[in-house]
Amino acid sequence: MSDIELTAEAFAQLKKENSKLKLEANLRRSLSTQLEKQKKIADEAKQEAQEKSAELEVLSAKLAKYLSPQIYEQIFSGHQDANVTSQRKKLTIFFSDIVGFTDITEHLESEELTSLINFYLNEMSTIALKYGGTIDKYIGDAILIFFGDPDSNGYAEDASNCLKMAIEMQEKMRELTDVWGKNFSLKSALSIRIGINTGFCTVGNFGSDNRLDYTVIGSPVNLASRLESTAKPNNIIVSEETYLLVRDLFKLEEIGEIKLKGISRPVKYYEVISAQQAEMAPLKINTTHLKLEINASAFGEDDLTNLENIYLQMKQQVEQSR
Repeated sequence: MSDIELTAEAFAQLKKENSKLKLEANLRRSLSTQLEKQKKIADEAKQEAQEKSAELEVLSAKLAKYLSPQIYEQIFSGHQDANVTSQRKKLTIFFSDIVGFTDITEHLESEELTSLINFYLNEMSTIALKYGGTIDKYIGDAILIFFGDPDSNGYAEDASNCLKMAIEMQEKMRELTDVWGKNFSLKSALSIRIGINTGFCTVGNFGSDNRLDYTVIGSPVNLASRLESTAKPNNIIVSEETYLLVRDLFKLEEIGEIKLKGISRPVKYYEVISAQQAEMAPLKINTTHLKLEINASAFGEDDLTNLENIYLQMKQQVEQSR
């Protein structure tokens, strides 16, 4: 083979190798381009997923405000289905409302009324959540709360937490005595009344395929509502069923029996005596020759001190005369 033929063959081989190299380069560029496109698509998908996740978090936070935290947690953890289902449970039911609220609405502008009721409900709800109460609903100024679902600490503990909550709510209302006039143009301080009952209720999802409400129904709920409407301003009254669960933990005074609308039998009920009420109870002195009852709430601190000094002087004179 001549040198010319060898040179031609070498060029052909080089050309072939060059074409191969170009093909490999093109393939690399094409692969690189595809990888860049795929990376861009992946980044866009990741960003979209993050945006959707952020939107869901915002939506979830908004939805949480329409549900009691316990129910919200049950739904989003997968423990509670959105089906029309219910179950029987022994619950402690709490009802409260503002005394004379109808009259208040007639004297306030809608903006003032809205601000007032939102402030009040926020204060009460904060206390309810502190003690683990499931806030069922707000009915105007009324609040329905129950203990024992979705989680329960036992019948007695549930009832005890409900009473602790109720007492703290009344204490909070006393703390807010000066707030109503200054901030909401009210001529007198707000007061609430509270009714509490314990019994087996039906609790769960009620409604239609399109609209559900997680709530509680049954005669114990009705009784709690009736007791609440019977209570005096600033008072907490409980049924005998609740009393039997908490009588060793709280100071309660038997009021008697009452016939309530919608309740077939007379209901025995009790009043919760708070620390402040106990301090303001009548002072009684009963001896062989002396019976004295003093209405402590009618006296100032100096008056009570003077009475105490007089009593001590009388006691000392009696002891000296023996």
